Amino acid sequence: MNRRLSLVLIAGVVLAAGCGAPSEGGTSDDVLHQLVLADSYEPENLNPVTGHGEDGSSKVYDGLLRLAATENGAPVLEPALAESLPEVNDDATQWTVTLRDDVTFHDGSEFDADDVVATFEAILDPEFASPLASSYAMLESVEKLGEREVRFHLDHPYAAFDTRMLLGIVPGEAVRDPGPVEESSLNTDPVGTGPYRLAEWRRGDQLVLEANEEYWGGVPDVSRLTVVSAPDDNTRAQRMRAGDFDGAWLPPKLAATFEGIDGMDVVANPSADWRGITMPSDHPVTGDRDIRLALNLAVDREAMIETVLAGYGVPAFTLIPEALGVFYDPTAVFEHDVEAARRLLDEAGWLEGDDGIRVKDGQRAEFTVMYFPSETLRRDLGQAFVSDARAVGVEVSLEGVDRPAFRPRIPEDAGVLGGGDFPFDPDPQVYTSLHSRFADYDANNPFLNPTAYRNDAVDAALDAGRGSLDDDERVAAYRTIQRELIENPPYVMLAFLDHTYVVRGDDWTGSAAVVEPHAHGVAWGPWWNLHEWEWRGEE
Repeated sequence: MNRRLSLVLIAGVVLAAGCGAPSEGGTSDDVLHQLVLADSYEPENLNPVTGHGEDGSSKVYDGLLRLAATENGAPVLEPALAESLPEVNDDATQWTVTLRDDVTFHDGSEFDADDVVATFEAILDPEFASPLASSYAMLESVEKLGEREVRFHLDHPYAAFDTRMLLGIVPGEAVRDPGPVEESSLNTDPVGTGPYRLAEWRRGDQLVLEANEEYWGGVPDVSRLTVVSAPDDNTRAQRMRAGDFDGAWLPPKLAATFEGIDGMDVVANPSADWRGITMPSDHPVTGDRDIRLALNLAVDREAMIETVLAGYGVPAFTLIPEALGVFYDPTAVFEHDVEAARRLLDEAGWLEGDDGIRVKDGQRAEFTVMYFPSETLRRDLGQAFVSDARAVGVEVSLEGVDRPAFRPRIPEDAGVLGGGDFPFDPDPQVYTSLHSRFADYDANNPFLNPTAYRNDAVDAALDAGRGSLDDDERVAAYRTIQRELIENPPYVMLAFLDHTYVVRGDDWTGSAAVVEPHAHGVAWGPWWNLHEWEWRGEE
């Protein structure tokens, strides 16, 4: 049975005894309004110009827009530092934003249009060498129209530019002097307008955030948040059981071991975070359309979800998840049909040899699938794929390959990859993964179109979906893409993961599910809208 618990409103958590201490000068009641969470990693830095919180997950910074909770968890954007949603011209090349007039940064300085212009200009300025520059390649310039109004000028129509306004805004003064972002003081001393400010950061140990008493959206009820770095999954689970944490991100199988424990809840949020097997176009086996179609029929996605993901996930057939609502085409699916896969290969001339492995024109149906050895979930999905492929006469070798060695092999060898970084619009979910303009291997960006997929119909639909503001036209474009991917698949897609978390207690209200991106951890999960939580426990 699928244990998917998506889109369910959940209660928050209460600090377990001994998990934390009140901040200096605080009262004993403050302890009740603190949380201690555990994550598998810590951020590299806290600077939006380097990419921190570009998906809207930062608790230190606000963007012009932010994610909003909805009844069904579908991604919706609402104004944050913007006073209202952007005004967009007819061809989506000019986006005009009116700003709030009641916002200050954590250092007390006033937020205005100069800060917005400076933030985005820093990303575009080569002297900063921002890793986000390619993500904002459509942005030509940012114009200050007044103290409370800015206009973004794009060099081509881009309907999803509002998703790029989730990026946190920094004080203009902090990016006044151009220089490499790795040298910026914002990396370790962030200055935002968000609901929390950095109180302490002990690298490799813990990061402590305290409520912003001057927050324009109201002072958060959760007054102090401590995020402990605990990279080992089993150690994190053991400490969660011991009462060290109020919540933690855990992989599905470990999270499932907490089901039924009194005072604990396993929470699963739906995501656009996919896992699939790349099928390189230039390989003599994976480049064969009949092989790709047969493998898509052969894989048992439901069994993988039940055994590898402990039921926390849904089958994936294309890159667009059901979470994207009307853009999702429910007819664009592969049935699990091993016999149909075998017949297809027989008819295509891939005939079984004496050892059961198929051969066509002297070419054995064999190839290698790489995975990152540190990620056991990818390994386990890869092992399941190897078994399913062998059942239809295709021999797959599974190989753990570290990331530096993995990258140059992408054009030649298949790999267990994942994606879904920006699931708030279908364009960033699919454009760079499928468009032929990215088909030539780029060593600096090796994960762009990793299969070197070329399909004129898909290119045309991708461009139409990106350039139109008409909802019906965009829906038609993205459904066309999905149907094309069923006819000529570049991947063997396996699953969209549910991100799993364990939480303790029920003394908070306000948490809501939201569709999560490829990134996960305690910046997401039940805590993505922590600033909106309300205390309902005893004082």
